[in-house]
Amino acid sequence: MRVENSFIPVEGVGETTERRLWREGITHWEAFDPSVVGPTTADRIESFIADARRRLEDGDADYFARSLPSAEQWRLYESFRESACFFDIETTGLESSSSVVTTVSARQGGETTTLVRGRDLTADALSSLFADADVLVTFNGKRFDVPFLEDCFDVSLSDKPHLDLMYPCRRLDLTGGLKTVERELGIDRDRPDISGREAVRLWREYERGDEAALEILVEYNREDVDNLQPLTETVSDRLHRSVVPEDCPL
Repeated sequence: MRVENSFIPVEGVGETTERRLWREGITHWEAFDPSVVGPTTADRIESFIADARRRLEDGDADYFARSLPSAEQWRLYESFRESACFFDIETTGLESSSSVVTTVSARQGGETTTLVRGRDLTADALSSLFADADVLVTFNGKRFDVPFLEDCFDVSLSDKPHLDLMYPCRRLDLTGGLKTVERELGIDRDRPDISGREAVRLWREYERGDEAALEILVEYNREDVDNLQPLTETVSDRLHRSVVPEDCPL
């Protein structure tokens, strides 16, 4: 599912109308036939398509993030996957007022980068890390990772399109934390024994001089990020199959 397959951003076009269009073979903007809907709806769809084509050519993910309903943000991924940035943070606690960020890992374009507190984790480094990201992809990042980084560093991430996988996972009855969802979907980990609490302990050991503890923590943080990509693809595929009628060629 891509934004180019989507008509639901148009005023007056809901799920029922969009599925009817798909069943009529109108599975892409280029295939739109105004005769299958009323004149007012046809005008709105044609106006949207004209604008959306330009926006897509410009790589304007923000336009589509604003246009799509919140429950349909997952449709951004296939159209902007090359510039999607998967990221995750580790902290010493749950409150930014009393805790610090220890590591930040981000994966974009097939490469994963990790920033470490006291070494290269700075506001400038974070700004550079996310500079080329058209879409952020996290698990529970809207409630935790993004506000935590914004509170602790002089960065602004809330204005970027954000696919928080926790919500589409819930739509698919995949509940619990990231590792629970991974197990449900058969996504493996090299270090399944490490938890968030263990990550805090590893950081404390590193602060006492144990470099090996930091290596394990970084490995854990990077694995969180690297697993977000197959999770996104699996969830997007399942949602695609849940919204597209079985008799539709999309």
